[in-house]
Amino acid sequence: MSSSSSSSSSSTPYQTLEGYATPEGTKKYIEYAISQGRPRSHFKSFDSLHLSSMGMGTYLGQLSEEDDQAVENAVYQSVKSGAVNVIDTAINYRAMRSEKSIGRALLRLVNDRIVSRDQVFVSTKNGYITNDGDYPNIDVMEYIHRMYIQTEVITADEISSGYNVINPNYLAKCIDKSLMNMHISTIDLVYIHNAFESWYQDVSREQFMEMLVKAFEVYEKYRAKSKIRYYGMATWTCFRVPFGSPEYLSLEQAVKSAESVGGQDHGFRFIQLPYNLAYSEALLLRNQSVGSEQNLTILQAAAKLNIGIFTSIPLFQGRLLSSQIPNYGNVTDPVAKLLQIIRSSPSVIAPLIGQKKPEHVEENLKTANMPPLSDEEFKQAIRILTSQQL
Repeated sequence: MSSSSSSSSSSTPYQTLEGYATPEGTKKYIEYAISQGRPRSHFKSFDSLHLSSMGMGTYLGQLSEEDDQAVENAVYQSVKSGAVNVIDTAINYRAMRSEKSIGRALLRLVNDRIVSRDQVFVSTKNGYITNDGDYPNIDVMEYIHRMYIQTEVITADEISSGYNVINPNYLAKCIDKSLMNMHISTIDLVYIHNAFESWYQDVSREQFMEMLVKAFEVYEKYRAKSKIRYYGMATWTCFRVPFGSPEYLSLEQAVKSAESVGGQDHGFRFIQLPYNLAYSEALLLRNQSVGSEQNLTILQAAAKLNIGIFTSIPLFQGRLLSSQIPNYGNVTDPVAKLLQIIRSSPSVIAPLIGQKKPEHVEENLKTANMPPLSDEEFKQAIRILTSQQL
């Protein structure tokens, strides 16, 4: 390991990693992964990119130097292991400090010649208000006031009751900041973060869709400048509730909004939603329609609309590890039982697993040594699991 881990010291000149995840680069990562003992079947292909069927999330943690270092090391270890080339964050996670930890880890990985920038797929999210954790004495509202309201980037009434902002100027500033935080020239994927969940009580559905179009316009502008490659929606409930619920959103309608801005070549290609053995709606709830086809699950609708899915909280933040889950398909390890069913689900590219401690990273990444379930094994596993779950 090189000494570039001290890159956070102020004497180090600022370094930017050029480029983004490419078909060639991510293919090279597969070869690297195989050299580390990972099976080729651990990788899924989406839009010609080769992405690991497990990704790393960076949501939880304190605003402490210990956690900064732990996240940095976990990203470094995960990518170096050959198990993970998908890293997920958000500008508000740990008040920007998760993004900064990722940036330091990426610099180390590239400077240590373990991977190149084009081998790793990096996603972040924006919309929620946040402060900058490097200035812990300035709380969120004061930070937002000083940085955005006083400078007339946004007005106070553009913050939703869910502390979310979809003002295009704000989203643009967030992208610029995320690029800086992570030392990269291009973000592979930017999501609008829990937007409908944060706004549906404050505005009409029509107003929200107009706001969404304006957000997509910002993302398309940044795509045109090669500062982002794709965009999407990271969600909590809107794709997991029945049609007709006030919190419900149609994926097809969201895609049409992107088409209205970017044409057929628009960049809206991904969504994120919670999916685990307690939150099984993605697989079982038929709440979407595409064209004349009705009663589709979100997984089926995404496949028809050519949208890739990343899923959050596969272990339900550890809560599911203690539940009595039956063994299925020769899977007996408690972590693997939770991950295998998610990473084997149709349309799911990867569950995103939050991990910081070295022993958790090691434990979680063991699942990457198993091939995902075959269609038949998956159907059988669902039969075993849902008779108990539902």
